[in-house]
Amino acid sequence: MLERLSILGSGPRIETARLYLRAPKLADWEQWAGLRSDSRRFLVPWEPVWARDSLSRNAFKMRLRRYSRDVKEDMGQAFFLFDRETDALIGGITLSNIRRGVAQTGTLGYWVGERYARNGYMFEALSGLLPVLFSAFGLRRVEAACLPENIPSSKLLEKVGFTKEGLAREYLCINGVWHDHSLYAILKSDPLRPR
Repeated sequence: MLERLSILGSGPRIETARLYLRAPKLADWEQWAGLRSDSRRFLVPWEPVWARDSLSRNAFKMRLRRYSRDVKEDMGQAFFLFDRETDALIGGITLSNIRRGVAQTGTLGYWVGERYARNGYMFEALSGLLPVLFSAFGLRRVEAACLPENIPSSKLLEKVGFTKEGLAREYLCINGVWHDHSLYAILKSDPLRPR
């Protein structure tokens, strides 16, 4: 099932009305580094500390190796979001911490470049990706977390169909500080919101 779809990070290609999602490739580095650099002030409050060389080609190669290893070990899958008309990189979604056996769950993380924020792209991408995670990836539950003060992210998750399940104290180290996070989840049996 998953192995057919995700050979060394190739992964499935998912298309929505305005976007396509696919696994990152080395050829994406320039677009990725440019978008992340342009969006740095926008992204830093919500992400782990950026290493000094985090946007370098070498750091990107290491990221791709980690994604590939996660796929091979059935631990995760990364997707980049592209505009279908222009092929411009818009953002990314990472499925990580896949737990099989009695859990059949994974955790989503996501980001979007500042110039593309608040245009419905991430809603569209998550709405297109979740059915694939439930069917082709065999998950029955998908989790996500966000800082309580990140109202746009909370609203996004709720709009897609996630349910807030609680607050995890000092859940993740964001921008160098341990923060509480609102925990969300969506089940395979939950209705997805219309795209």
